Amino acid sequence: MFLDPYYREEAGLVRIELEQASCFAKQIAGDFNPIHDADARRFCVPGDLLFALAVVRYGLYEQMGLQFHSMVGRATPLIFSESDGASSSIIDVKDEKGKRYLEVTCKGERTTELQLIEPFIRRYVAFSGLNFPHYLKPLLEEEGVMFNPERPLVVYDHMEYKLRTVADAAADLVFARSALQVEGRRAAALLEFEWRGSNGSVGSGKKKLLLSGLRPYDADAINAMIKRLEAAKAAHQSEQQAEGGDSGQQQHQALEPLLRDDR
Repeated sequence: MFLDPYYREEAGLVRIELEQASCFAKQIAGDFNPIHDADARRFCVPGDLLFALAVVRYGLYEQMGLQFHSMVGRATPLIFSESDGASSSIIDVKDEKGKRYLEVTCKGERTTELQLIEPFIRRYVAFSGLNFPHYLKPLLEEEGVMFNPERPLVVYDHMEYKLRTVADAAADLVFARSALQVEGRRAAALLEFEWRGSNGSVGSGKKKLLLSGLRPYDADAINAMIKRLEAAKAAHQSEQQAEGGDSGQQQHQALEPLLRDDR
């Protein structure tokens, strides 16, 4: 299974090692945020890896809503569970002490077919990995604000989507529109997207990010940060090529033309 390299399970506990989380961020999401580096002081597991594991374990639903409650740090064994409610199912990701990290609300039709689940995950995660600079930089520039480039604090808060039917899960993902709501030194970024089939839209969704520690926009500081991210990506790609290539990174690059910007 395509997620096997990025976690392990022992005695009912899911364990995500530092290198596994870092490799998922770089190889599947194309995300080079330093907070996902194995040696990062403020390391956290990518939220999209938790979502992907939840979908693979319990299935992909016609409607799903993610609410992140906390970031998963290093060496945190996790318990995945699912419970049925009155009109929906709930997937929880907690630690052994009961601390909740992710809550997923699931409604409608469900599929466990990997030929639908894998392209859905790969396309969504590749889109999600483009948060900065692809989607956030134009918003920050327009509003005249930015986060601390030395300690960027951008938190994955919420995501929800609805498909016409789960059979459309392998459709192309298309970026639709974005907005940034600024309140003092905090802001909320909303990224909206659609799934498009041969006959038009077959689903839609939105993702919310929370930004803190805002300051006046500094083009030089932002561009320097982008150059650092690009250098890290180039170094990783060179390393993978020297080791014989990386199919995960190649697959991410192959998906990039599908993540069209329809603004």
